[in-house]
Amino acid sequence: MLRTTLLFVFTAVAEIVGCYLPYLVLKGGKTPLLLIPAALSLALFAWLLTLHPTAAGRVYAAYGAVYVTVALVWLRVVDGVPLTPRDLVGAVVSLLGMGIMIDRSGAR
Repeated sequence: MLRTTLLFVFTAVAEIVGCYLPYLVLKGGKTPLLLIPAALSLALFAWLLTLHPTAAGRVYAAYGAVYVTVALVWLRVVDGVPLTPRDLVGAVVSLLGMGIMIDRSGAR
């Protein structure tokens, strides 16, 4: 399960970077050249999704929990926004759900 979780984390980071860079271009007035690494990051994200160990629907559902958690870490580290207790509880509940789904799917 650790391997699957790490794969989810890398997938989430690739997705967030791929979406964050266009955000910087559109909302932050940054150079449009950032769209090149954004596209590469989103391509990496799509490829990483193909490496997940079980049925696509279950993978997306379980991945969503990790995505939520990584997005909250991004919020804290990159955006500098303090997390609330509700953020932390939500992340834990999401990750518990992911653990249940992955265990039931037979993925390790």
